[in-house]
Amino acid sequence: MTGSDAHEAVAQAFEAQRERLVAVAYRMLGSRMDAEDAVQEAWLRLARQEPATIDNLAGWLTTVVGRVCIDVLRSRKARPEAPSDQLPELLVAADAGDTPEDEAVLTDSVGLAMMVVLDTLRPAERLAFVLHDMFAVPFEDIAPIVGRSTDATKMLASRARRKVQDRPRASEEPKRQRAVVDAFIAASREGDFEGLLRVLDPDVTWRAYTGRGVVVRRGATEVATRAQLGAKAQVSTSPVFVNGEPGFVVWNRKGTPLGVMACTVADGRIIEMVSVTDPARLASMDLPRSG
Repeated sequence: MTGSDAHEAVAQAFEAQRERLVAVAYRMLGSRMDAEDAVQEAWLRLARQEPATIDNLAGWLTTVVGRVCIDVLRSRKARPEAPSDQLPELLVAADAGDTPEDEAVLTDSVGLAMMVVLDTLRPAERLAFVLHDMFAVPFEDIAPIVGRSTDATKMLASRARRKVQDRPRASEEPKRQRAVVDAFIAASREGDFEGLLRVLDPDVTWRAYTGRGVVVRRGATEVATRAQLGAKAQVSTSPVFVNGEPGFVVWNRKGTPLGVMACTVADGRIIEMVSVTDPARLASMDLPRSG
C-alpha cells in the first residue's frame, strides 16, 4: 500500500469512528459544539501521524479525544465562568405526541439530570465513568489517558458511579410524565397551591439558570410558592422534550421565548426541575415555535 493509500484508508477509518467519538466527547463536555471541536482536534493530530505507527486506531482516537476533553474541562475549572454558563447544552424537540419529532434528540442526548450530575465530577472521574460505564472501554485502556494505575482508575469510576446513582431518575412512561407536567402547568396558571403540591415531590429541587446566575429552590412548598407567581400571566406554553425529558417552552404574547423547563417525574410527581430564563442563552437556542 502506498503512502497516499494508507492515509486514505486511515481517513475512511476515522469517519467510521466519528459518531462514536462525538458521543464520547459530548458526554464529557456537555456541548455538541465543543464535542465536534474535540473530535476535529483528534483528526488534525491524526493527519500529522504516520499510519504505520498506530496499531489500534479506535483506541488511539479514543485516547486523543479523552485527553483533549480533560484539557478542556481543566481549563474550565481554571477560569470559572458565570454560573449561568455551567448548564449543559439543551437539546429541545417539539412534543407532537408520544415521541419527539426528531428521534435523534432522544438517541443522541443524555438526560438533563444526568448531564447536570456529570458536570459536577472531576475531569478524571468523568472520563473514567464515561468511557467505562457508557462505552465499555476497559480500565486498562483508560488508565494511561488519565495518568493513573488501573486500580486507581477503577476507584475514579467507582466514585463517579456513586454520585451518578444518587441522581434523580424518571420512573414513569412518557405519557404519564407528560400528564404530570401538564398538571403542573395548569396548577401554575390557576395559582392552585394545593394542586401544585399534589404534583411536586416533597423534596423536589428546582434549578433556575437566569441571566444573573443559578437560583436553587428545594422542597414542594418553596417551589409551589414560586410557581404561583406565574398565575394569570399572559403567556403560552409549548410541550417539548428537553434532552429526552418532558418539559415546556414559555412564550410571551409577541412569540418571544421567556423560558424553557425540563422535569424529571417519578412515582407520579416531579422530583427535579431545570429551567433557563437567561435571554442570551434562549436567543441562541433552536426552539420549536409557539403554536
